[in-house]
Amino acid sequence: MADRHDDVDDWLGQRIEPLPPPPGTFELIQRRARRRKHRKLAITATSAALVVAAAVTVPQVVNLPVLNPNPTSSVAAGQSSPVTPAGGGRAESSAAASLPQSTSLAPVPVNFKPASVTFIGTRTGWVIGQAGLPGHCATAYCTSVARTNDAGGTWTGVPAPLAGAPDGATGVSKIRFLDRADGWAFGPELFVTHNGGRTWARVGTDGLRVTALETVGNRVFAVFASCTGSGPAYAARCTSFTLYSSSAAGEDWAPVGVATTGLTDGAASEAVSLVLTETTGYLLGPGRTLYAGPVDGTAAWQGVGPLASPCTVGPAQSDGQPTGALLGALNASKLILACVSDSSGGSPLVSKQQKLIFSSPNGGVSWLPMGAAPTAGVAYWLAASPSESVILGTDQGIDVLPAGESGWRMATLKGAGPAGGFGYVGMTTGDQGIALPANPASGTVWFTFDGGQSWAPSPVTGS
Repeated sequence: MADRHDDVDDWLGQRIEPLPPPPGTFELIQRRARRRKHRKLAITATSAALVVAAAVTVPQVVNLPVLNPNPTSSVAAGQSSPVTPAGGGRAESSAAASLPQSTSLAPVPVNFKPASVTFIGTRTGWVIGQAGLPGHCATAYCTSVARTNDAGGTWTGVPAPLAGAPDGATGVSKIRFLDRADGWAFGPELFVTHNGGRTWARVGTDGLRVTALETVGNRVFAVFASCTGSGPAYAARCTSFTLYSSSAAGEDWAPVGVATTGLTDGAASEAVSLVLTETTGYLLGPGRTLYAGPVDGTAAWQGVGPLASPCTVGPAQSDGQPTGALLGALNASKLILACVSDSSGGSPLVSKQQKLIFSSPNGGVSWLPMGAAPTAGVAYWLAASPSESVILGTDQGIDVLPAGESGWRMATLKGAGPAGGFGYVGMTTGDQGIALPANPASGTVWFTFDGGQSWAPSPVTGS
């Protein structure tokens, strides 16, 4: 009989070729290693001061520490935890807790009050605000985030940063996403997600408040300010502003340059405005000075010069936007500026305000008058669309100057307009745009699909 052990010995003596790992495994390991490296680096107050004081034209890299990873990332945004009353019945809950993010769509929490909106493309967007039932939210905070994938047709709840509403130096009130993975919640604190909002981590800012943040290309830009405003007026009484930037995938925050570091007018009275285009960014700072630079991180920003207009930037609105000068960009070189005065005249029910509109064809070097917008209403926000329409959100509604026309018109609102008008307007394309009521209590995001001439509300609910 043949010896069966001979076959086994022969098989064990053969060369074994290991199976290759799935495609992309080594790249995934490298990305995770780099991300862990970024999150382990920290900055002290002393090193931050040295960077700000360094007189160099190319900014030094500052690795601001990522703090407090969200331990409740599986809980949908702002969800209320199920509560059993003393009588034994089931209390109303805004959502069930601990929904698996990979397989389940969480409901939108009840009583959602969207305070900020961001879109990538024309269909996918996020809102952040307060929601749920106070005292019965999934965490100690009721800050909530909801997402739409069909331009406001439907909304779902997603995890939110562990932070409350703005209260002096703490809390968040605004949101921006660059793509489906990388997003930031800010105002005044700063939180980041690199997985589409499934988890959030707090980014240390060395005691500074983030009053503005925008994204473009593969980078994020933010204004870090030294402020003493209290309560929801977190961007009030700011005495110094510095423009920072970071790559989207990392936390390598650094001042953009010496010219945009420590901006001040010598008094706690003015705000700043940040606008980005595909190639060039603009920062309207205290003292009516405009700064500009590339958005790819290759060079520092420089001063363009003082505004050649009757504008004063003015103090900050509650969200950090200036009250006297509203800046927008039609493209990389053509800018729009609304110089607005204090409200004056009118009845107690109808506010009025002078709004002089200027345009610059050369990136702010010179300005040309475009006329005046309607005086009815106090302007909160200006948007310039790629089709070169100009749109103003006011406490009375939305005013539109269509491309190629000289006459303003009031946009048509489908349904009753929100009390207090609109605190934010923005255009994602020449035809499509989004707006938010000045009072978040309405619970709606408004959409236009005809260049801003008509708007319809989308309630941020689960149905």
